[in-house]
Amino acid sequence: MHSRTLYLRSAQWADLIARPDQLLAGDKFREVKNIARNRAGFFTSEQGTVFVKRFAPRSWVEGMLERIRGSRAARSAQAAQMLTRAGFLVPEPLAACEEFSAGAIRTSWIFSEALDTARVFSRFIERGHAPAEQERVARRDTLAAVAECVRHLHDAGLFTSDLQETNLMLDLADGALRIYFVDLDGFRRLARVSWKRRRRNLVQLDRSVGRFMSRSERLRFLHTYLGAQWDRQPVRRLVERLMDERARKEREFMRRRLRRGHKGESSPVAASGREAIAPELSPPG
Repeated sequence: MHSRTLYLRSAQWADLIARPDQLLAGDKFREVKNIARNRAGFFTSEQGTVFVKRFAPRSWVEGMLERIRGSRAARSAQAAQMLTRAGFLVPEPLAACEEFSAGAIRTSWIFSEALDTARVFSRFIERGHAPAEQERVARRDTLAAVAECVRHLHDAGLFTSDLQETNLMLDLADGALRIYFVDLDGFRRLARVSWKRRRRNLVQLDRSVGRFMSRSERLRFLHTYLGAQWDRQPVRRLVERLMDERARKEREFMRRRLRRGHKGESSPVAASGREAIAPELSPPG
């Protein structure tokens, strides 16, 4: 097994990538995710707490493809730089490396800033933590800020294949809302983000966070994303299509689950939405 350093923010982080597997085996590692050959968690180092993520291709063939197109850690580090240059917030990369043998990537690793006080989108807008009116205003402002952030992302020519609510982390710093994009290996820059791709991201967000929002909040979120040039009636039709699409996906998931007898699969609201929202809907002008 050979290893290669992809990125080092400074020499002080070199120890992290010297023997990364040993870090995950020690008592200084707190695991938060271990699915589909990917592990992630927090490691307490001498320099402080860092977030570590390990990617493992499913097969030698997939590892060969990653060697050609770049490992997931390499793509994550590149996307972090790309998003930062465009003015978006991401956890700062500290180190990244990959291990390969027989010409194929076997594992890749990325270490990044730990967002200690940030919470995923749904947790940030949870109800029951403030008086009703204060909570309503805070949720309204937060949803508007996220909708505008996603629109600016697309307007900047940036697209991700996996815009789930868990890939958005929110924090308040000195009274200002900060929105971080995480799980960055699916990001890429395009000359133009088409409406088909925009709709795909909107479906993904709605299916993952929509269950935490009221109908009016979902309407307002989409209206904010689309902008003032859209009439409310087309937006209402779009929301109806979103609801129908999500219900259909959930029914398909339940049928597959019953057929396979699997009880440990993830919720369908976390799946990637590939169908277009209201295909007949096109941008004004």
